[in-house]
Amino acid sequence: MYRTALVMIARNEARRIGRCLASARPWVDEMIVLDTGSTDDTVAIARSLGAQVHHFTWCDDFSAARNAALAHSHADWHIVLDADEWVQSGGQALADLRERQPDHVGALAVCSEFGSDLSASDAPQHATSWISRVLPHGVHYTGLIHEQPRHKLPVHRLPVVIGHDGYAPQALQDKGDRNARLLQAALQAQPDDAYLRYQWGKDHEVHDRFDEACQAYAQAWPHCPMDAGWRHDLLIRWLFVLKQTDHLDEAVALAEAELPHWTHSADFFFTVGDVLLSQALAKPAEAEALLPLIESCWLRCLELGDTPDLEGAVDGRGSHLAAHNLVVFYDSLGQAEKADAYRSRSTQPPVVTPAHTPGSSH
Repeated sequence: MYRTALVMIARNEARRIGRCLASARPWVDEMIVLDTGSTDDTVAIARSLGAQVHHFTWCDDFSAARNAALAHSHADWHIVLDADEWVQSGGQALADLRERQPDHVGALAVCSEFGSDLSASDAPQHATSWISRVLPHGVHYTGLIHEQPRHKLPVHRLPVVIGHDGYAPQALQDKGDRNARLLQAALQAQPDDAYLRYQWGKDHEVHDRFDEACQAYAQAWPHCPMDAGWRHDLLIRWLFVLKQTDHLDEAVALAEAELPHWTHSADFFFTVGDVLLSQALAKPAEAEALLPLIESCWLRCLELGDTPDLEGAVDGRGSHLAAHNLVVFYDSLGQAEKADAYRSRSTQPPVVTPAHTPGSSH
């Protein structure tokens, strides 16, 4: 039997840390919280739920804090979560690690809640990212921010869904400009790092700074490895901010160039449909030629279904969100019968059940 430990860093997380610890406690042997200077009840809540609490002086370096937290554990497996996350489903797979040799890294499906999809409804949406969060003893982190575990082990996806609400407005307000400041420092040290440029773009995007996000994504794209898991999310985000900044011709050209690589992505076709719709509205003379392409994009989404194994996939773009767009599309053209054919499918709630993918990915 191998021992498992939840390992977390936290600061002023009294509102959320209890949810995280309670969700993980049934599946792990111990819980370790490294407090980086809380002035609220974070420490008391963590201890009340059975966590060991240690202290660390914050030094603007997430890897340093993560590694200090890991150093307090002697478990064979470390499950790394943040206070704004919780075990949503699949906890038994974490318990089963007690019988698995710690010779690989486990990736978990982190399902993040964010604001409404501009082409659909006002309800919050959910995007899935596969992130390495299950680490054998001895694996450590590197990077000031958006830190990554450094290792040469195979990565296996585990059928575990982690909820995350760190992009909610209140959570973003709590973080203030901390992430931006650390990203700037990291980029000064590594100006050619494509992953940091991508994260820099995301930080701009979540704060609606679309011009800056567009520039950051454009800088990241040429240096993004073809096999990088985050390449899919980078592309979809870049297409979105190109649309938001009215660089529609550039977005269309990018979509045409990338189409052969993403025929399996509902998110790609969903976003391209949005881009083409904006193009049709901006250039009415081209609308007649573009309308069939827009329709085909969202129909292709429904053919594919949701594709949650792709980084950054948004639940519903292969189902109810695409159906919603088709209803609005057909209604706007006065094609009520076609709209009615998709109306019932457009109201289905998102189902957050990322598929378990056997094998390894890096």
